Amino acid sequence: MESTTVNTFIQMDTSSLVDKVEANLVQLLVDRKLKIGDVIPTEIDLSKNLGVSRTVTREALLRLRMRGLIETKKKKGSVITSPDIFSIIGKSLDPHLLDQETLKEIFEMRLVLEIGMADFLFQNITAEHIKELKEIVKNEPDTSEDYVFHIDHEITFHGKLYEITGNQTLKKFQKLLLPVFDYVHNSGLLKKPATIKKFVSHKGLVDILENGSPELFRNAMRNHLENHFLRIFS
Repeated sequence: MESTTVNTFIQMDTSSLVDKVEANLVQLLVDRKLKIGDVIPTEIDLSKNLGVSRTVTREALLRLRMRGLIETKKKKGSVITSPDIFSIIGKSLDPHLLDQETLKEIFEMRLVLEIGMADFLFQNITAEHIKELKEIVKNEPDTSEDYVFHIDHEITFHGKLYEITGNQTLKKFQKLLLPVFDYVHNSGLLKKPATIKKFVSHKGLVDILENGSPELFRNAMRNHLENHFLRIFS
């Protein structure tokens, strides 16, 4: 009986190799103590050092460029850069593309940030800041009832608070979180909205910033956000 030899061509998955080379590239740059602005070795040199083909090295370098870790400069080659993490995160932070649990946790994260900024606010706030905040809230009532979230209003007031902290990373993060916060608020993801008879208004927060302390502000901000906490926990 004549046997038949069947040649089977198996396509090898090289993604795991590229993953390893990507990690090794980062470690190599760290080991060589390269800093932002330093030129990295050439593709050929990296391939020799890592013992892989130039194709694999090229793919790994492309990934580093996409992560914002390196960029190509004319007449210099590839150099180390400081990645714009918010640009990278922002591309994935579309609320329509995130699962419900992630959306809920991002919603909760912003509440934590709002309460936790107290000490930074008091460290940096000036009389001019107080004047600007008073101008923002001048048309608001002294006390508020049945709190309803309006993203434009929140951006103006809370955005100013983030600015006063002097922490640019916080401010950038806030801009990323606000659309998610608005989406979650209106999506029905949280439980039925709670009714709050009274809570600390924006005007009340400004008064504490002018005359109070970080501890008073933390408590007041927690009260200001009470409706959202009740929607999460009730």
